Amino acid sequence: MVQPEFNSSMANGGDPQVIDVNLPYTGLEFHYVYQVIMGILVFVIVPGIGLLYGGLTRRKSALAMVFQAWTVMAVCTFQWAFWGFSIAFSRDGGPFIGTLTNFGMIDVMAAPSWGSAVIPDIVFAFYELMFCACATMIVVGGSFERGRIIPSMIFGFCWATICYCPISYWTWNANGWLYTFGALDFAGGGPVHISSGTAGLAYALVLGKRSRYGDKHVYKPHNVTIVFLGTVLIWFGWFGFNGGSALNASVRAMMAVWNTNMAAATGVAGWVMMDYIKHRKFSVIGACEGVIAGLVGITPAAGYVSVWCGAAIGFITAIVVNLFEPVNDWLHIDDGLEVFKLHGIGGMCGAFLTGIFASASVSSLDGFTIVHGGIDGNGVQIAKQLAEIAAIAAWSFTLSYIMLTILKYIPGLHLRVKDEVEMIGLDLDQFSDELIGEWSLFNDETGGTHGGRRGSIQQINAQITQGVNPEGSATPPSESATPEKEEAKVATA
Repeated sequence: MVQPEFNSSMANGGDPQVIDVNLPYTGLEFHYVYQVIMGILVFVIVPGIGLLYGGLTRRKSALAMVFQAWTVMAVCTFQWAFWGFSIAFSRDGGPFIGTLTNFGMIDVMAAPSWGSAVIPDIVFAFYELMFCACATMIVVGGSFERGRIIPSMIFGFCWATICYCPISYWTWNANGWLYTFGALDFAGGGPVHISSGTAGLAYALVLGKRSRYGDKHVYKPHNVTIVFLGTVLIWFGWFGFNGGSALNASVRAMMAVWNTNMAAATGVAGWVMMDYIKHRKFSVIGACEGVIAGLVGITPAAGYVSVWCGAAIGFITAIVVNLFEPVNDWLHIDDGLEVFKLHGIGGMCGAFLTGIFASASVSSLDGFTIVHGGIDGNGVQIAKQLAEIAAIAAWSFTLSYIMLTILKYIPGLHLRVKDEVEMIGLDLDQFSDELIGEWSLFNDETGGTHGGRRGSIQQINAQITQGVNPEGSATPPSESATPEKEEAKVATA
């Protein structure tokens, strides 16, 4: 069957009032229908990450993480339509960045896409938007329990423009320097995971540690069930993340779907095994981390490796990431959601293993892609993968650190909340919704609130200052001696 061809004289695919723009895709509709479904699956990852982050957060700041799933989707959708898609996937760019040919979605309609001739531009743009949103959602995890929402939104827009889009261009655009160099990245180990992980590291460094960092009993996840639910959505959505990255409904895409499940499963096995060896106990949180590690590891390799190599990648990545459990202490940072460990280190591990296990016997399942990794005798591919890792990590970390530092010192913006806000929680300070959990703590004896939500914040601060329990009872003298104990009562409330 003849594939559609791009005609530069009709960059948008033609005038639908004059010609039938659907005609070139006759008999190929299943490809772009499949692609739309895969994009919808990827969408689910964003609220999944929001629930995962919200469950890992203390209850008093959980809504802040859940809420940002929607702010990220809103910001990234605007950014992608405004200029993000053009920067990342325009046809006429140089080796480092695209042009503004498709600024404002100009000519993005029915023409065969840059990524795949059987996928119209409008479908391709939708699918790739979801990747941008996922990467940005991972990054905002760096604001964990101490970053303000508005600066986080501004940073998300800037990061997507200055970091994600150029790195995507390098990796996936046919003019990009990593693409022509020969680095392999099937579904985003570099643009999504390495870039977001190193940006999360920069976020943690610029924000500094939480006020009571080190009190482990205070910083336990508030709801393991929500963490589990978020992980379920992420695993489910990842079938679209990897399965759609073939950009066609070929057998190669089906192999990517299988490898996704296999790597997530072996990631659970590897992480749980390590946890049990170290602690002689199981952990639901640990199993969820194993899922994420396996999925991150297989992302760059899903369409390049065989089933058992995919299993090895998930298992090895989970073990490697688990061994980096003390990385926060090593780097003297407070990356509470472990963005750098899971996505940065996990992404680097996956990209490296892709160079080892990539095989033409799998890549050629789409009928035209031939690549060789170390397993095929092409050891140079491993060196190319290392170059990709270094370039992406350096770019994203450096530019993220610079952007966050600039935002930090803009008068009135305040990248980080005040200490008293961190103490009472971001939710009470920044949201009008009720907190996740008990609201009764902020009720007075007559059933009303202490002067409304804003009044309740002032009331709690006054009570803490006076050595009074926020529930209204006097604090015993033996406990009022340390402000940390008063904060712990509010935290655990």
